[in-house]
Amino acid sequence: MLKIVVLDGYTLNPGDLSWNDLDSFGEVTIYDRTPPDQIISRAAGCEIVITNKTPLSRDTIRSLPAMKYIGVLATGYNVVDIPAASENGIVVTNIPAYGTQSVAQMVFAHLLGICQQVSAHNAAVKGGEWGRKGDFCFWNYPLMELAGKTMGIIGMGKIGQAVARIALAMGMKIIAFDPDPKTELADENFRFGSLDELFRKSDVISLHCPLNETNRGMINRESISRMRDGVILINTSRGQLIVEEDLAEALKSGKILAAGLDVLQMEPPPDDHPLLHLPNCIITPHIAWAPREARIRLFNIAIENLRSFIAGSPVNVVSQTPLL
Repeated sequence: MLKIVVLDGYTLNPGDLSWNDLDSFGEVTIYDRTPPDQIISRAAGCEIVITNKTPLSRDTIRSLPAMKYIGVLATGYNVVDIPAASENGIVVTNIPAYGTQSVAQMVFAHLLGICQQVSAHNAAVKGGEWGRKGDFCFWNYPLMELAGKTMGIIGMGKIGQAVARIALAMGMKIIAFDPDPKTELADENFRFGSLDELFRKSDVISLHCPLNETNRGMINRESISRMRDGVILINTSRGQLIVEEDLAEALKSGKILAAGLDVLQMEPPPDDHPLLHLPNCIITPHIAWAPREARIRLFNIAIENLRSFIAGSPVNVVSQTPLL
């Protein structure tokens, strides 16, 4: 019987899903979280190791000779040393395309939050400010209409394309940048351009690119200087795409009107994080992927990945190029 361990199951299943489908594959042990110093002891003797964000380094992989399969409960798999896994004959799989609609939805939750300030105005009303004003309406923040604005989308994979469809439905225009432009998507309101043009002409910039060494820190003081004054920046991709100190400086100066971030370089952030206390920076705790519907899809794909591996025909096997 296969021995299976889930090292950090809580974020996928805080209690509203069932792990029962795993039981048909073998003896299953599930941990909500695994501290770094307990990874080896908990995974010892297991052929199947399931992880979300618990890292499996080269040294850890070498210390687990029974391990034959690593199932990453996410699309990104930077937590696994892929070359080390390959050298040791270990198959690594990930979960592609499970959260496309959920992430696209979060982009506009952030964007509309910035443009309409619904939460802030709700708080003002419940705090009695509307009553004190005496007028039939009031607003404390500038309101912005998105129709006619230009959204720059960096990365036109499935999520980038879903974001573009929503933006177009709201009357926005699209400038997209992708190393492999899908020109068949272009029309009168959607076109591909250079990164420089995107920075110069976009009212809103949304990041949807895989993290690699060529784009790490791509949003920095220099690239921000090329952006329009008052641009809005949205990041639901990877925190490492942004130099956070440079973003904080631009938010304080007003060069960037506002930012909506679902990801940060360090998660969770320290109390002295440069973006944490800026009123024009909305931060959510890496939850764009987390609606129950998306997590069910993720789990179902994880089960199929494992079933295919056991049958000798693994699917969603990852390469050495990290994906979004």
